[in-house]
Amino acid sequence: MNTSAKRTVLTVIGAPAAALAVWALAVPVAGMTLTVRMGVGTQPVGPESVLMASLVAGLAGWALLALLERFASRPRRIWTVVALVVLALSLLGPLGSAVGVATTLVLLLLHLVVGAVLVPGLARR
Repeated sequence: MNTSAKRTVLTVIGAPAAALAVWALAVPVAGMTLTVRMGVGTQPVGPESVLMASLVAGLAGWALLALLERFASRPRRIWTVVALVVLALSLLGPLGSAVGVATTLVLLLLHLVVGAVLVPGLARR
């Protein structure tokens, strides 16, 4: 595996690791309960949800970048713009579904931390 591929894999793994670290500080350490509205009820945000959402985001970003590298003339620039737009749109989720101000802030931080790892990490690929 070449250096670029290793860096990409570490980035895709690093995003969930960073998100889980934030979740761990907020929930087990600080004693918060992260709850979101789902349909007609609520649901706690557990480590599995954090892991899966951030891993899916990383894999989707990697796949999009791979497609752009194959078919676009400026793949990294396009990818960075798309990634930042997706990150901005993803922030609407916690604003509309989080139960409470503290949960909203932690969920926004989770999104931003994943973006802070993925956007520059994959753009440098």
